[in-house]
Amino acid sequence: MSEVDVTAWDDARARSFLRELFDVAVGAADPAGVLAPHLPSSPAGRCVVVGAGKAAASMAAAVEAAWPDVPLSGTVVTPYGYGMATRRIAVREAAHPIPDENSQAAAREILAAVTGLTPDDLVLVLISGGGSSVMALPVEGVTLADKQLVNRRLLASGLDIRTMNAVRRRLSAIKGGKLALAAAPARVVTLAVSDIPGDDVSSIASGPSITDRAADIDLAAVIEKLGPGLPDNVVARLLQRGLAATADTIVPDVRLISTPYRSLEDAADAARAQGVVPVILGDDIEGESADVAAEMARMALQPVDRPTVYISGGETTVTLAGGPAGRGGRNTEFALAAINAGRGDPRLWVLAGDTDGEDGSSGGAAGAIATPDTIARAAAEGLDAGAAQRGHDSATFFAAIGDLIVTGPTRTNVNDFRAILVVPEGCAQ
Repeated sequence: MSEVDVTAWDDARARSFLRELFDVAVGAADPAGVLAPHLPSSPAGRCVVVGAGKAAASMAAAVEAAWPDVPLSGTVVTPYGYGMATRRIAVREAAHPIPDENSQAAAREILAAVTGLTPDDLVLVLISGGGSSVMALPVEGVTLADKQLVNRRLLASGLDIRTMNAVRRRLSAIKGGKLALAAAPARVVTLAVSDIPGDDVSSIASGPSITDRAADIDLAAVIEKLGPGLPDNVVARLLQRGLAATADTIVPDVRLISTPYRSLEDAADAARAQGVVPVILGDDIEGESADVAAEMARMALQPVDRPTVYISGGETTVTLAGGPAGRGGRNTEFALAAINAGRGDPRLWVLAGDTDGEDGSSGGAAGAIATPDTIARAAAEGLDAGAAQRGHDSATFFAAIGDLIVTGPTRTNVNDFRAILVVPEGCAQ
């Protein structure tokens, strides 16, 4: 283990250290570096590449680079701004997190691409977080406007991502294995960048090539959680059970090319290289963002004799009570709540960011970094850290003091990355 310098932890070093860990975690999930070893053998017939999500374009480019001599065709769709140049696989862009007309058009194009294939053909399905929105084809009897309404309700509900995607699958004509059914009898291989706690592949992009494991779940309580005023046709569809393709119809071949835990492990290695003790708390942490942050901050502030960084992933939630809310996301709210819980302790620095580069309604920020003097610097600008947290206005708060993390689209997504650095008593300069 490296020698530990416990005397040199000033603000600049702490910030640089935390940002390095974040960049390492994102880099560990870059399809350009990790996709190729997971490819199957090339087919005797056609190879059709389809997919959806924030990593869809970068995954498509990685397939093209790995298979320069294999004839490729197909379409992938990614959020606006996440596209990149490809030569053989078409890249479309659509809206996230609320689907739009381009989401529907892309879904139809993808279904058309896998229609009429043979057993000699191969369909590569490239999925990642964000796919549920950008590839949205309502089931018969449900309109795009219906799906947009439901998605807005879901995003404000505080429900976990698995439950949200169970709702989306039930309203979809392409998710929950329906894409794989359309591709039969071709071989279907799914390559996935996981953004789901526990790596539940049926929830990544709502599982277009995976049997819907929640098809028999009663969603009555979820309907109640989404509030009054849902269209009758939507309620009726959500109450229908047993609508999934059967397990003997779809035999999934799913290969995880990137996972949240692998990114946490790479970040932990980077911390060790700097003589910092890493503690991985888990890659599947869920719960209300402010509550999780307060608990982790209290834990981190126990006395340590070596610089220590507590690393975690997963997907927290922010529940909006229906009143006015400011600008922010679960990561900016986590950073603000953690530093509020720490009350300006001079030993504590916090970074929280979404590895896709976009944290909720944070105005294009991935997250934020909070420091021992965050509350004081904000107060000098006339900002109240407690009021900003209560009003879910964390991005506005951090923007005012210059502490948002802005990366632009990373073209990958292994969900949240959080790191809390604590140094021994008396070692912060």
